Amino acid sequence: MRLVILVVLAASLALGSLWLVEVMRRQTEDIMPAAARTDPDFYVEKFNFVRMDKNGAARYNVTGTTMHHFPGDDSYLIQNPVVHSYGVDRPPMVSRSKRATIQNNNTEVHMYDDVHIDRPASAKAQRFQLTTSYLLLLPDEDVMKTPKPVTLQLGGSTLNGVGMVANNATGEFKLSGDVRGMYQPATRN
Repeated sequence: MRLVILVVLAASLALGSLWLVEVMRRQTEDIMPAAARTDPDFYVEKFNFVRMDKNGAARYNVTGTTMHHFPGDDSYLIQNPVVHSYGVDRPPMVSRSKRATIQNNNTEVHMYDDVHIDRPASAKAQRFQLTTSYLLLLPDEDVMKTPKPVTLQLGGSTLNGVGMVANNATGEFKLSGDVRGMYQPATRN
C-alpha cells in the first residue's frame, strides 16, 4: 500500500510540474514580442506596377526584373527598376538604377547604384539627363532628392554639384554645394 501511495504521489508531482512548465511557457509567449520577420513573404518576377490618378490616367509605372516584399516594414526591394513618370504638360521621364527600395506605404522610392534619369526633348523643353549614385523619388509629390554628387545635362549645358532637391510640381531646383557648370546657349535657326 505504501508503494502505491508513493507512485501516485510521484505521478502527481510529475504531472503538476509539467502543468506548471506549460503555464509559464504560455505566459512568456504572451509577454515577449513576436520576432520580426526579416525574410520576404513573396516575390514577383518581371512585374509592371501602374499608379493611376483620380481621372484614371497613369501617373507613373514601375517595372523591374524582380520584386521582394518584406512584411516586417512593408517595404519592397526591386532589382533593375525602371520608373516612368507621366505629366500632362511635359514629356515622360524615365528613371533607372540597379536596385531600389519602396517604403512608407509606396510613397518613397529609394534608387541606388548607377541612377540615370532621362527626359527626351520636346517642343517646350530641351533634353534632360541626370546621373547619381542615390536618388529619393517622391512620385506623389513629384519631388527628387539626393545628398550625393549629381551631374545634370539640359540640352548642351552641364551642371555638377553635391546635394540636390528638384520639385517638378513647382519648378524649383536646388544644388547644395560644390556647384560647377558649363552653359551652352541655345542655338536659333
